[in-house]
Amino acid sequence: MSDKTKLWYLENFNLLSSLQMKEMEELSKMTTMRSCIKNQIIYFTDDPSDKIYFLKKGKVKLSRYAADGREIIVAFLGPGEIFGELAISGQHQRVETAEATEESLICILSVPQMEMMLEKNPKFNLSVTKLIGLRLQKVESRLASLIFKSSDQRIHSFIYDAAIEHGKKTEQGVEVYLRLTHENIAKLTATARPTVSAVFSDLEKRNVIEYNRKRILVKDMNALK
Repeated sequence: MSDKTKLWYLENFNLLSSLQMKEMEELSKMTTMRSCIKNQIIYFTDDPSDKIYFLKKGKVKLSRYAADGREIIVAFLGPGEIFGELAISGQHQRVETAEATEESLICILSVPQMEMMLEKNPKFNLSVTKLIGLRLQKVESRLASLIFKSSDQRIHSFIYDAAIEHGKKTEQGVEVYLRLTHENIAKLTATARPTVSAVFSDLEKRNVIEYNRKRILVKDMNALK
């Protein structure tokens, strides 16, 4: 892929908006573009943390595994998001597995290259630092949810948080387009698929949400708190 094409892709990342054009051009020369097919593993748990990834197209799933082998989904990422960023905070091995859940295109940058860009641009450094802090807060929140909330409460919190982070307000309520199955949501909330189905059915009967595999329409946000 040409540097010009890579530059176009990188320009569409909000995180990189603080970089000057000269820095963007320099970054485009350092990055490697990689295409991934559906279900392709980008990295495994315990792999070396030596690269940063920018997701340009597609969707990536980040997962951790419990001692009994159960998969716990940490996040689903979409275009414009960065992952593997803890590599620049001293993490030597991956603590999660990254998998493309559909055909995806990613930009790859080595840790030394990323550190060089951070040293050159304080605003970019601050943006990345904030991102890392936000990600760690989300992980802590998820862990607290697993410990202190019931299965029903975790599912309610998931829908509420998804509406806040990804939702779009409409006359009918807040629309969230995530394309998640009940199985996906069960793994995101450390519950069982039948539990998710039962909770969603109850919320629909109470007219709190409408749901299909493509979207969740939240009609009553307060009922999820």
